[in-house]
Amino acid sequence: MNAPYSRQEDKDISIEDKLRALHELQSVVSEVDKIKTLRGELPLEVQDLEDEIAGLKTRLVNLDDEIKNLDTAINNKKIAIKDSQGLIAKYTEQQNNVRNNREFDSLSKEIEFQNLEIELSEKRIKEFTAEMAAKKEAIGSSKTQLSEREEDLDRKKNELSEITEETKIEEEKLKAKAEKIESFIEPRLLTAFKRIRKNARNGLAVVTIQRDACGGCFANIPPQRQLDIASRKKIIVCEYCGRILVDEKINVVEDIAE
Repeated sequence: MNAPYSRQEDKDISIEDKLRALHELQSVVSEVDKIKTLRGELPLEVQDLEDEIAGLKTRLVNLDDEIKNLDTAINNKKIAIKDSQGLIAKYTEQQNNVRNNREFDSLSKEIEFQNLEIELSEKRIKEFTAEMAAKKEAIGSSKTQLSEREEDLDRKKNELSEITEETKIEEEKLKAKAEKIESFIEPRLLTAFKRIRKNARNGLAVVTIQRDACGGCFANIPPQRQLDIASRKKIIVCEYCGRILVDEKINVVEDIAE
């Protein structure tokens, strides 16, 4: 390719030079991909741990609120028991001053009802107490799990930080190089390149012909089509995978790479 050119000069850039720029860009971004591969699944693992920790913290807050509500419910039942006991004492005293059996029976039914209320409240207290104990146990388990996950997160973050630091300078240089090359590629081609790359499983948008086949999907390329590709007169894509095809002898553009 000739010396660097501006957008206004796009129309003067040959197809061959455009193909070389695309091929060079692919080489650079593939190197960036290799660096990201070194990090492996660590970024995703960090994100998953952060999400899990956030979920555990939310669960602890919810459990704490539920325990407070159960404690309030238990206290309310205890108050209800005292109220029922007070009414029983009141009705029992009134029975000593009744004028007839009808009044005595009516008070007896009230006393019986309040005794049932006490039994029901005591049953609810036992249920609430058992539920509270289970939630307290869940809190203990969640706190232990939270502590473990936070330790895992710190470890994973440190690992990711170390790898990122080791590759940071190299990655920044490659990204700057890629941006420089992108400035030589017309927007339409650059958009197509990024779209193909995004949809390609291996991130390859530009591939060479290898053993008479597409270097991306390995579909066979007919001899005449190979000649067309080698002529570098037009941009040709693989009929099967849609990747941009270039001949393996295409040169890297040195003035862009510098």
